[in-house]
Amino acid sequence: MVMLPGSLIHEVSVVIPTHNRKAMLRCTLMSVFEQTLQPLEVIVVDDGSTDGTLDLLVTEFPSIIVITQTNHGVSHARNQGIKQAQGQWIALLDSDDIWHPTKLENQHKFLNRNPSLCFCHTDEVWVRQGKQIKQPAYLNKSNQDIFLKSLVRCIICPSSVVMHKKIFENTGFFDEQLTVCEDYDLWLRVLLQYEIAYLDQPLVTKYGGHSDQLSTTYWGMDRFRVQSLKNLLNNRNLKSNQIPLIFETLIQKLDILAKSFTKREKMKEAEEFIKSRQFYSDMLIRHAQSIPH
Repeated sequence: MVMLPGSLIHEVSVVIPTHNRKAMLRCTLMSVFEQTLQPLEVIVVDDGSTDGTLDLLVTEFPSIIVITQTNHGVSHARNQGIKQAQGQWIALLDSDDIWHPTKLENQHKFLNRNPSLCFCHTDEVWVRQGKQIKQPAYLNKSNQDIFLKSLVRCIICPSSVVMHKKIFENTGFFDEQLTVCEDYDLWLRVLLQYEIAYLDQPLVTKYGGHSDQLSTTYWGMDRFRVQSLKNLLNNRNLKSNQIPLIFETLIQKLDILAKSFTKREKMKEAEEFIKSRQFYSDMLIRHAQSIPH
């Protein structure tokens, strides 16, 4: 386990990627500046916005660090902010979410009590169309079976995460080849090497239902999770007992994709998913047979 060089106070860099979210970004930034524990720096990566985002940042938030780039996607934007961050800790925040006032302070206290930990995430509140909604039961964030749960779907909210910068050196950054599910992909790689701490407090509010959410823009999101799982099978930190879990998850997701593409009459793609499902079914059997009894 990585031992940490210092406390969270004055060592955390906040990284916020944004693209054409001027209307929401102001509230997001205000929630950072209203923290009871102020970070070292706030970095906003403007991913090719055309809605006046840059004018807002320069005019109303002159103390923040602004990185501008042509539109390369959220993974590239986050990675650029992380690489230029001066803090030993990275706090991620999406530009349509807000932090509760004691978010950083509570995580700082928790990490100080647990100095061997490098990663801490929290619970969150969900708001859709202006109304708070209950999170589905399957998004149980407790550490029980966290790797298995994280294979099925993304359990960890990026906006709740504070993580030590050394994690990126050891696990890599967000995969820029994944248009979506890039957080799902990174958390799985982190789970192969690190203990993930969960602070069971709702310290983030997630706003959903708007048209530019990636989860609503892309259908068949399991396509990207399948690609991530295939990559994970080549990870040198993978343990033998985790391999069948990945095979089983791949089989399930490929079955869902085959049915979904068949329903949409995309038969060529559906056939490829069926072949791939059979391949991993065979791999699962071979793996089971290779284990000494």
